[in-house]
Amino acid sequence: MLAWAITDPTLLKQLVTDARVSKDPRQHWPKFINGEIPATWPLIAWVAVENMFTAYGADHTRLRRLVAKAFTGRRTTALRPRIEHLVSRFLDGLAAGGPDTAVDLKAAYCHPIPMEVICELLGVPEGEMRERELEFVSTMFRTNAPPEEAIAAYQGHEALLRELVTLKRHSPGDDITSDLIAVRDEDGSHLNEQELADTVGVLIAGGFETTVQLLDNAVHAMLTHPDQLALVRSGQASWDDVIEETLRAQPPVVNVPLRYAVEDIELEGVTIKQGDAIILSLTAVNRHPEVHGEDSDHFDITRAVKEHLAFGHGVHYCLGAPLARLEARIALPALFDRFPELQLAVPAQDLLPLPTLISNGHQTLPVRTGR
Repeated sequence: MLAWAITDPTLLKQLVTDARVSKDPRQHWPKFINGEIPATWPLIAWVAVENMFTAYGADHTRLRRLVAKAFTGRRTTALRPRIEHLVSRFLDGLAAGGPDTAVDLKAAYCHPIPMEVICELLGVPEGEMRERELEFVSTMFRTNAPPEEAIAAYQGHEALLRELVTLKRHSPGDDITSDLIAVRDEDGSHLNEQELADTVGVLIAGGFETTVQLLDNAVHAMLTHPDQLALVRSGQASWDDVIEETLRAQPPVVNVPLRYAVEDIELEGVTIKQGDAIILSLTAVNRHPEVHGEDSDHFDITRAVKEHLAFGHGVHYCLGAPLARLEARIALPALFDRFPELQLAVPAQDLLPLPTLISNGHQTLPVRTGR
């Protein structure tokens, strides 16, 4: 399957706000409409769902408005005490391992904090359901998974979401899933069952996977750029600077699939033909030298221009961006305050990237906490 990769920030902003570009394969991707995309395609979970991630035009406006009513700024802000509690709990767990013991920080800290937060926010019960959700989402993000694993994860994820919706319909709580079941649009429209389940799914998957990679990449950047960490510790730079530069230089998502040309689009002598698929290449966009200069590949928290598109642009800008930033603002300084001698337990060049064209992070992040 061929797709256009958009690597220029100006062009990306133009296309994602252009009505001639859709995210709905059922309307605008001939290969999907004609059955040329098999159920075993590794990216099937990214195009077959029915939620605001794949909606187009009025459908997207309707779905996003419904989600925005449940995913409010007030609700995000109210999570601070819970995030602080989780951070403290997992820091205690790291300390229990001893200063010279190598521990996978990604598995022990970067991953469980966002997972706990988003599952509580969406009302996913503790225990077996959360474990299954983690397994399914991890496989769907792993785009090199064998076809049988990919389709099993997608089908299992869909079944789990229906199970969660049924549970919350009978036993609603103070969570977004319960709110989405109850909420109604101003004009009386509401989420159908498939849209409801898939909307909960995209909130769960997007709500923890991106934050996991943000924490992973920020910690890695600090441990491999001690001069930058010294600036933060001396007060010459802030953790917000670290977070925004991490989002720019190492965004949690490398590529965003897929969009489709609703009609022929002429761009500087190049034609994206009607029905052509489009991928947004966020790392390339964020490192474009026309925006960030010839040193755009370098990690620099003192960079004057902090603009990036890690959370998207326009009507598809990520609703969960404030939550991801909040979690990072709490988790990162707490980690380095608790363990000032934190260091990688292996050479940086030995760290392996995630086997996916979507997520950007490391398979593991072995560290020693020090005293």
